[in-house]
Amino acid sequence: MRNLVKWIGLVGLAGSTVLGAACTATGGRNVFGDGGSGGEDWSGEGGAGATPGGNGGSNPDGVGGSFVGPGAGGSGAGENLCDTDVNVDDDGDGFSEATGDCNDCDVNVSPNSVEVVGDAMNPDYKPSDENCNMAIDEAVETCDGAIAVDTQDPLDAARAVELCKIATPGGTDWGVVSAQWVMADGSPANGSANYHLGHGVLSGFGPNVKPRAGGKIFSVSSGAARQPTDGGYQSPSGFSKGYNSGHPQGFPKESPACPGVVTGTPYDATAVELEIRVPQNAKGFSFDFNFYTYEWPGYICSKYNDFFVAILSPIPAGQPDGQISFDMQGNPISVNNAFMNVCGCSAGPPCTAGGKSFDCPLGTAELDGTGFESHAATSWLKTQAPVTPGSTIRIRWGAYDSGDGVLDSTAIIDNWQWSAEAGTTVGTTPIPPIPK
Repeated sequence: MRNLVKWIGLVGLAGSTVLGAACTATGGRNVFGDGGSGGEDWSGEGGAGATPGGNGGSNPDGVGGSFVGPGAGGSGAGENLCDTDVNVDDDGDGFSEATGDCNDCDVNVSPNSVEVVGDAMNPDYKPSDENCNMAIDEAVETCDGAIAVDTQDPLDAARAVELCKIATPGGTDWGVVSAQWVMADGSPANGSANYHLGHGVLSGFGPNVKPRAGGKIFSVSSGAARQPTDGGYQSPSGFSKGYNSGHPQGFPKESPACPGVVTGTPYDATAVELEIRVPQNAKGFSFDFNFYTYEWPGYICSKYNDFFVAILSPIPAGQPDGQISFDMQGNPISVNNAFMNVCGCSAGPPCTAGGKSFDCPLGTAELDGTGFESHAATSWLKTQAPVTPGSTIRIRWGAYDSGDGVLDSTAIIDNWQWSAEAGTTVGTTPIPPIPK
């Protein structure tokens, strides 16, 4: 079976040309698994003993064993169910050979798919052209190099996290359909100058936190989404932007680790909401983020419980609401989350804050040059969630203060990736530090 890496990057579609579909089965070797007596089952669709799920040999033209057809089984007659008119869409993916489908036997290969970039060191990996642009395993596209820190174009938030492809208005192709600045509850942004200080596209966050992909990161903040070296910077120690808003759906969410604490009214929220049409072969996605708060250590387990929200629509199956970023104890990402691993104190670690003990295993280097020195952060975390291929989703990233607008919290976001594997579940996990 073709062995692919789990996560695939966004790849822009070049102008597709019509390629003849190699859908001709031959005796003895079952090229697409619809005829022959076995041999190599390149797509996992047939061959002697083949079953849906595809255990029949390698699969250079698909995107993994979960992408299978009818599992017809070899008949010995060399029958080929997808060797038809070039103007017929044999696999039902919306494209025929005449409109650019380079493998009309596989629903996961078309101009509306993204490229699956596998592990070239794996001897079982066979590269192929999933997006039919006549290139194999092309580099992930980046498009954030020239974005200004204070951009007010919400599409730049998508570009900063490597969501580079903009979908055709009114079309069916995958990509970002729309983007808008909103409050954390999804209501319209107030448009004030202070509101717009709450989002930014940064070259990094201090000297020790670099982009996870591309050249920039997207940031949302209840204060100013800026490094101290950026224009418009305001210290997170006391920048109140002077407005409040409603709670997002499903919020406030109280931490089980802080019984009896009731989160205060949201203040100073800034958020972006992206509408995205999902590629034909994508089963899930992920993004990386890092949450910083000035509320640690002084206001742990208090009503001043600032939040980072990542809200997905439609709501994933089994989830009570659209919030998809939370710690291993089920807490949303807030001042009171269990991932607060970048921290320190004079007598430790461990460090005590709000009656809780923090091991601070990652030290304080990631706080240097951020404005959050002597406070805390999570370090990089990865959130993943499932999607339906070809569907349209919305993701909202936002940050807000709770209880008042004085001490601020900031999240940085980067490295959106699509997953080609079925079975992606909602979850958030730490990203191991890169060895020095």
